[in-house]
Amino acid sequence: MNDKARSWGWTTITIHWLSAIAVVGLFGLGWWMVDLTYYSDWYKTAPHIHKSVGILLAALTLFRLFWRATRPRPEASGSQLEQRLSMLAHTVIYLLLILLFTSGYLISTADGRGIEIFNWFTLPGFGSLIENQEDIAGTVHEWLAYVLIGLALLHALAALKHHFIDKDKTLIRMLKP
Repeated sequence: MNDKARSWGWTTITIHWLSAIAVVGLFGLGWWMVDLTYYSDWYKTAPHIHKSVGILLAALTLFRLFWRATRPRPEASGSQLEQRLSMLAHTVIYLLLILLFTSGYLISTADGRGIEIFNWFTLPGFGSLIENQEDIAGTVHEWLAYVLIGLALLHALAALKHHFIDKDKTLIRMLKP
């Protein structure tokens, strides 16, 4: 379950892939749902799913940051430049996720209502903190999502480069301990 000096553990691997699936799914759902009309059957359902999964991903990401800070990391592979770029990319991904969660929360709670998470519980809202909060946060949320999905694609391509060109264990370590 725990990370080791040479490999990631099942907890880290599971969190990584759940996060990847959620990010890609949320991006696709968000991209699709913005064009729904009031008369669509999905007009209320799609945003409900998007918000619920987004909040659960936020909780998972907070746990992931705690987990990462309290566990050893496997030795990095690649050149010094690749290692620095990897660290920078991971830091930016986490920052983008936190900013996406924040902007999504500000969109959803600008009217003072909380966010229903799959009808299990409600995350309270604070209401509008600034004028046109939902519009400003919406624009920020959209652009951050595009940047995140681009960086996630670059992250995946880097893993494939390590596997097929460098022929190292970077990708394998994220598939099995």
